[in-house]
Amino acid sequence: MKHRLSAATALTMFGLVAAVVAQPRPRARDLGIAPGVHQPGALNAITDVEGVRVGHTTVVEGDRVRTGVTAIVPHGGNVFQDKVAGAVFVGNAFGKLAGSTQVNELGTIETPIVLTNTLSVGTAMDAVVRYTIGLPGNEQVRSVNALVGETNDGGLNDIRGLHVTREHVLEAIRGAKGGAVAEGAVGAGTGTICYGWKGGIGTASRKVASRTAQDRRDYTVGVLAQTNFGGNLTIAGVPIFKMLQGGMTLASGELKSIDGRRARALTSAWIPPGRSEDSPVLTGDPIPNMRGEPVPPVDSETVQSLWIDTKSLRPLRWEVSKGGLPLFGFDFKYSSFKILLPPAVHPPDCLR
Repeated sequence: MKHRLSAATALTMFGLVAAVVAQPRPRARDLGIAPGVHQPGALNAITDVEGVRVGHTTVVEGDRVRTGVTAIVPHGGNVFQDKVAGAVFVGNAFGKLAGSTQVNELGTIETPIVLTNTLSVGTAMDAVVRYTIGLPGNEQVRSVNALVGETNDGGLNDIRGLHVTREHVLEAIRGAKGGAVAEGAVGAGTGTICYGWKGGIGTASRKVASRTAQDRRDYTVGVLAQTNFGGNLTIAGVPIFKMLQGGMTLASGELKSIDGRRARALTSAWIPPGRSEDSPVLTGDPIPNMRGEPVPPVDSETVQSLWIDTKSLRPLRWEVSKGGLPLFGFDFKYSSFKILLPPAVHPPDCLR
């Protein structure tokens, strides 16, 4: 028997699942939400990429200071002397990303990647430069391209107080380690807001096999996100519409060595044909532009449908249809009933 529920009911059910497993806080896959077709690495984190380490410094003081620093260190050696291939892809240029022009010019990264708040980019650059020239072997270095990204956490943080210091940045770099990555309201994600909910740091990885005749290697792609934006949140087909303003910084790592040109292709490859770079795929959200206005959806007639099991509350099937006809979807290998979004639209007979 199939039952149709409202989006609010579905979200309440997902909330109950999360509440049951409050300690430790579950990740999406713990709740049966497994986006994409590729399998994650062992940790489902950017640290699944060999050698990559992540460090956080969380700055919380009283009721007004909620900020911090996150550092991604490409490998355990001297990054300036042993540079890694890199590229920068910009989907929304309303930001203060330092060091991007040289990365795209030369195709290499020569320092740890640091994320912080908007007004602390200068402090972070100073710290990264000092860290780099202080490493053994860099005594004659006269030029350092510090790579620093940011989002504005001024909604929850006293950003004008400039509370991030050089030592905070150095602590994140020097404390970077492999293994599981702390997520949520830590480091550079301490004061961020995402879709009207508390944002933060997130990470994931996927294992990908090359299909070309010339390249039969297996790859691991890792991503770390500093989320601070608004829009139309969609989780397993259930949308939450909270319009906010902000940005997002993504750092991506890859297991095998590639050149800068291929690195840039990797950073932008997740945008499918027919969609703009302002439309993240997995959430279905239009990123706001520099005025905070949402970019119109590619097709307003598109309807997303979700089946959920009544007992386990696990998602069963996600599907996209247009004009009453199914376009594509995938099964979660369970069975039973359907939620149609928006509720006012009825499914065609073939889906009942």
